[in-house]
Amino acid sequence: MSAESGVPTFRDAHTGLWSRFDPMQLASEQGFRADPTLVWRWYAGRRDAVARAEPNPGHLALAGQERRGRPLVVITQNVDDLHRRAGSTQVVELHGAIARTICLAKCGFREDDPARLPPGEPPRCPNCGDWLRPGVVWFGEMLDPEQLDAAEAAATACDVMLVVGTSGMVYPAAGLPLAARQAGATVVIVNPAPSEIDDFAHQVLRGTAAATLPRLFAA
Repeated sequence: MSAESGVPTFRDAHTGLWSRFDPMQLASEQGFRADPTLVWRWYAGRRDAVARAEPNPGHLALAGQERRGRPLVVITQNVDDLHRRAGSTQVVELHGAIARTICLAKCGFREDDPARLPPGEPPRCPNCGDWLRPGVVWFGEMLDPEQLDAAEAAATACDVMLVVGTSGMVYPAAGLPLAARQAGATVVIVNPAPSEIDDFAHQVLRGTAAATLPRLFAA
């Protein structure tokens, strides 16, 4: 689901983050090792922007369905935690969380509170001494197998899959709607622009998550 909350996205051609930064420099292990301070400070700025953002009506509409007792699992490629802040409790974070910090050496260290870590210089892991890094999935990395398994289980068990605000270009996430359809689910895409997976859908609704989801659930 797209954030649509004032936080710049990565994929937009004109205003997206990749139009101003080299993705391999800021979102790969090689780029981090080449200049840990640059990458750490860039993500600190992103964390601050995300912390100032608020869930939009789309996030709130999804959380509202859960509060009404309707079983709903949110599978997200976003790393901003806005779904949880809106009130959703069943959230699968395929690409991690930007507020989370983990060890580059994967020793098991994890810190979920950015306030406990220095914003300017990348810290060292208190367990093994390697660098600490943002807890997001970088280029060339595999998704967390537990999160991916949870997403696939939800996709193949659901009655209806809403695919909201995604380009449908990033796999394995882009394969989940097809898996849901093959398992018998109705697939509905909500997106202001065409996506690579529109052909998998039973219905396509053109519009943003913030504008479309509240109307959809009200209907």
